[in-house]
This record gives sequence, C-alpha cells and structure tokens, in this order.
Amino acid sequence: MPRKAKTIDIPAIGELNRQAGQLSLQLARALKKAIQRGELKAGDPLPSTRTLASSLRLARGTVIEAFEQLIAEGFFEAVRGSGTRVANELSELSSPVTPRGKDLEQPPALSAQAERYALAGGKIKLLEPVPFAVSVPAGSTLPDDIWRRLGNRIRAKGPGAPSGYASPAGALPLREAIAEYVRKSRSVHCTPEQVIIAAGTQQGLYLSSQVLLDAGEKVWVEDPAYHGITSIFETTGRQAQMIRVPLDVEGLNVTRGIELCADAKAAFVTPSHQYPVGMPMSMARRLALIDWAKANRSWIVEDDYDTELRYAGHPFPSLQGLSPERVIYLGTFSKILFPSLRLGYVVVPEPLVDAYLGARMLIDRHPPSADQYVLASFMAEGHLDRHIRRMRGVYAEKREVLINAVIRHMAPELAVLQPGDQGMHMVLWLHKGIRDVEVVQYAIAAGVSVRAVSPMYSAGNERSGLILGLGGFTDEAIIGAVKKLAAIIQRIAP
Repeated sequence: MPRKAKTIDIPAIGELNRQAGQLSLQLARALKKAIQRGELKAGDPLPSTRTLASSLRLARGTVIEAFEQLIAEGFFEAVRGSGTRVANELSELSSPVTPRGKDLEQPPALSAQAERYALAGGKIKLLEPVPFAVSVPAGSTLPDDIWRRLGNRIRAKGPGAPSGYASPAGALPLREAIAEYVRKSRSVHCTPEQVIIAAGTQQGLYLSSQVLLDAGEKVWVEDPAYHGITSIFETTGRQAQMIRVPLDVEGLNVTRGIELCADAKAAFVTPSHQYPVGMPMSMARRLALIDWAKANRSWIVEDDYDTELRYAGHPFPSLQGLSPERVIYLGTFSKILFPSLRLGYVVVPEPLVDAYLGARMLIDRHPPSADQYVLASFMAEGHLDRHIRRMRGVYAEKREVLINAVIRHMAPELAVLQPGDQGMHMVLWLHKGIRDVEVVQYAIAAGVSVRAVSPMYSAGNERSGLILGLGGFTDEAIIGAVKKLAAIIQRIAP
C-alpha cells in the first residue's frame, strides 16, 4: 500500500505590517508567539520555506532569514532529510495557554527604582511650548540659515563626516573653541584637555554625581534646587546623602551648610543665576564656599546657568576662575542656541580628567560628532558672540513685556515678581495660602505652561511660586497668558 504524504499545516501567523518593514523579524516574532500560545508544539514539522513564502506572499529569502534566526535562537531545529521543525526542547513552552481577559492579566510589579524614575520624569516633563514654558527659542534669534550653511559644508567631508568611534572627550576643535570662549566670557581657567563635551548640563551633573562621591558621602545641594540634580540622588537611592542648604539674598548660606554638615564631599551650586530663585551668589559667599572646600578637601560643582543673559551690566565671572583646582564647571549651548542641540561641556581639574572620561565611556561612549564640528566653526567664525548679543536684546524686550503685564494685571496682594536682571525665566511668588501646585493644574488646563516652585524645596521649607519662562512668545501671547494666570490666582485665593 503506498505511503500517504503527510500534509503540514501552515501556522496561523496573522497579518504582517508591510509598511513597517523588517518582515523577516515580524515573521520570526509571529512564529515564536505561535509556539508560546501552543499553536505550534515541540516536534511539529514546518512547511517548506517555499510553501510558506507563497502562502504569505513574501519573498522566499525573507522566510529563510526568519527560519535561520529561530534556529539560531533554539526555537527551530533543522533535521536532515525531514526539513525544519519546532525544537523538541521547547515542550514546556508549547503547552497551550488559557486565554484570559486583559483585565485579569497582571504585569510584573514595578521595582522601587522604576517608581523613582517615573516620579523624576513627572517632575521635569516637557511642557507645551506656550507661555510660560522655559527654553522655547525666539524665532527671530535662531541661527537657522547660518547653521544650515555650515552644516552642509562640514558634514559633506572631512571630520564632519565621521565613520568610526571618536574620543569620549569630544571633538578637539570644539574643545579648543570652548576653552577660548569661557576664558574670555566667564574668566574660566582651563586647557582644551580639561574640557569634556556632554549631552547638556544634565549629563554633566550626572557624571559629577558618579565621579566625585563614594558610598555614604554627603553633598550640599541648594534649597530650593533644580529637579535635575535632586532627582539624580533620589533615583539612585542616595537621597539621604543630600544636605539641603538654604538660600538668602546672598545665595547659598555657607555658614548654615557647615552647621548642617561640615564634612560634605561636594557642593552643587548655581552661583551666577540661582535656579529657581534667580539671585547671584555674593562675592563674600563665593570666597567662603571656596575656603570651606579647600579646608575640607571637597569639590564644588558650578552649574553656570543662564549667565549669558544678563540685562544690566556684564555677566558675573565664574566661581571656577577663583579656584580652578577645586571647581568643576558646567556649561551648555542648549539655552543660548536651541535645546534640541544637546551639547554642553564640563571643565574639570586635571586630576579628574581620566575619571570623567571613564564615566563618559560607560554612559554613551562619546557625543555625536557631526554637530560638534558645526558648532566649533560657528564659534570660530564669530557667529556665537553675535547670536548672544542679538538674543540678549530680544529677551530683554520679552522680560519688560512680562514685567509690565504682571504689574498691570496681577493684584500685588496676591502675587509679586522676584527682582532679577538676568536669565530666561522669572519667579512669580504667590502670597500665603495660594498653593502653586493647584494654580499649575488650572493653568495647564487653560493653555498656560508654568511650573510650581514649592516642590523644588525640601520638605517643610516650601514656598509657593511659579516659574515664568521668557520664551519665544509674542507680546500678545505673554499678556494674554498673564491675564489668564491672574484670573486663576484670583479665583482660588483664600
């Protein structure tokens, strides 16, 4: 009696997304799911690649690639003379799974670390680009044409069209340009070898937190402070290491910091334009901070926030210039050019260079190269200096529009602006009894982007206020947003 040929069923694959591409990968995933659902069992033979390709209307090469991938992963096995079948070792996986409703499916519990990261992301999430979001560039100041022209020229050839790994320190021409720029504009003392290119100030803060501190060592952090620094310690389980040092009209209260923890290993400060409050650190306090660091063999991390935008007089000189051997200096081009650039820099004392480079290698090896060469040319040809002068004029006008709108439309018994003459934001302090987090909820619903100040304080020391960014908004938009904000504050005031 002739032997009957065995018919091999084609497994249920479902519809592949042909628009998304990577069809071999999609097919491999679909076949793995069929095994996990029990639709394909251990030892089951599979159709030939030619048959399956014809059934699914795929190129045979696509099916062969998917089969080879699943053989490599151990899901399939090729049996000589018998074609390909589901691997016998998968007998436990191939038992049918009882379908359950989505409401009965329980995902794995989040780790405490995941919950901390989720909380941190909520604190610094991006706001809608409407008044008063910070760092929304003014269109009239953007160097689009110049940047595009330089980019086209530089990316077409030479080092601007890189093909291999680069130095974790960043492109040398950019480091040379930065060393010269901060020497002239910020009185920073360094060589190009001490400059490390980072993905903005946030990466510089993270690198510093990893390099400077051993387990259990304490660190001074301003109170209030930027969420970007406090969240670093909170998400890495080192919240207890933070010593929150209060501010007064002269900036960080060094005497109080010594009372709280004299032997802290480092201090993270924003001396030229404190974030969020806005005051500069007085010279007396700067000298006191440096004296403490020298006596205690500690480090100072200087986040030189918003210093280019001072509207009266010249920018304050850097803290680093007073003590180059003790201060790690952080700067960024995100605010003065455009946030999407994601290029900043860290200037470190010579003994720390190798440590920072090692930490940088572990994070992302090195910064993307092409834009570094564009920025280096942008600086070397004098475009950055001209851009900052133009930007300072535009934002000074926006600042005056905001101040006048608040004076005209905001009741002074409910809210007042913090005095200040620099930066891309101002603080609107709310009178006692008005909760800034509540105002923020109503404001965002009304199309006004503001941040609350109180969560930036340590527990028990909160003060209610709002961050008002001087972004690239029209005068009419600024005035309209102030009116909306005034109505909200009036409505919820006790």
